[in-house]
Parts: sequence; C-alpha cells; structure tokens
Amino acid sequence: MTPKLVRIEAAPDLVDQVYRSLLDAISEGALAPGQRITQEDIAEQLAVSRQPVLQALRLLKKDGFVQDAPGRGLLVTPLDAQWTINVYQVRGALDALAARLAAASRFRLDPRLIEQGRKAARGRNVKAMIDADLAFHDAIYAASGNPLIEQSAHQHWRHLRRVMGAVLQQSRQREPVWDEHETIAKAIAAGDGDTAARLMQDHSRQAAQNLARRMAETLTSPTLQTR
Repeated sequence: MTPKLVRIEAAPDLVDQVYRSLLDAISEGALAPGQRITQEDIAEQLAVSRQPVLQALRLLKKDGFVQDAPGRGLLVTPLDAQWTINVYQVRGALDALAARLAAASRFRLDPRLIEQGRKAARGRNVKAMIDADLAFHDAIYAASGNPLIEQSAHQHWRHLRRVMGAVLQQSRQREPVWDEHETIAKAIAAGDGDTAARLMQDHSRQAAQNLARRMAETLTSPTLQTR
C-alpha cells in the first residue's frame, strides 16, 4: 500500500521541504523500513516536479535513510538494532554532559514540557510523541550553555526518530519514560550534576535496550511485514 504524504507548495527551498517531508514519513513509519520508493510516486503524492524529489532522495541516501534497492530504484534503509545501540551510546554521553552543565545553573524545566509529553504518550500521534521527547532534551541542551552539544546530538536524533517512529506505533508502555524525564529535571533543578548525569546515562541506556528489543519484535510482526 502506497503511503499518503501531505502535499507541499512550491518554494525556493523546495528540495528541503521534500527532504523534510520524506524524513518525517520515514521517521513516523509511514514509509516502512525496507519499503521500495520511486521518484515518480513521491513527486505525484507531493505534487511537485521530479527534480527536487531526485535531489532530496540523494540527500537522504547520503544521510543513510534510503539505499539502493536490488535491481534498481531505492528502498528505505532497514532498521538495525546494533546501530541503534551505537547511536544511543554517543547521544547518551552528550545528554549526560548537557544535564551536568544544566545542573550547574540549577536550570528549571518548564513543567508544561512534561505535561505535553505525558499527553502525547497517551495519544496515538507518533510525531507528537517524538516531538515532545525532542523538546525535553532540546531544553536541556540549551540550558547547558554549550551549543555544540545540541548540534552534535541532533545529528543522531535524525536517525533515532525513525527507530522511535517504528517502535512507538507498536509500544503501549510510553508514559514511564516521562517519569524518568521528570526525575532528571528535578535533579538538574536541585543542582545535583552527578545524579542528573547518571540518570540521563541510565535513561539513554534503558531506552536503547528497550528500542532494540522492540525493534526485533516489530520487525517480525505481521503488521509491519504487510505494510
């Protein structure tokens, strides 16, 4: 079944819009891991010419989100549990550093971020769940005072979004993550850098293990295989 993509209007940054539209579709699982995609189908669904689609697909291929399909064409890069763990190891170290630095200034997270995250976790909008998660971490990155942390972490978030997108559609245990987020926020507000960093590392390690396990379950589920 061909997924439906939201049409976008022509603009000078059309390639970027196509790129982001496809990346969102891949991240949210609308374009499933291993699914074949064609330039023509995408151009038709997005109501744009083939040229910006071609350029966007080249960028996605360069970034590792799509790859050459057997024979000809492209497919969405399959998910890989070990790669996910590797990415989380790096992101976990960055997040722990951000939490430690944010704790030095006793940063107080806007409680609405936690509320919005819990609300998203109870819903069915996968993009809202991912966006809420990223907003929580972005707030801590910004509070760290080191812009390089956010820049580096976002390189890895692009790949983690698609793993989260595939898994969150199947998972029913979403809200406990926000209990962990709230505990981390309290440690930062208390100025306890050691605890905040440890909690953040544990949070990333647990998330990596859970995602890797659920990835294995998801990839063998009939629902995903027939999409």
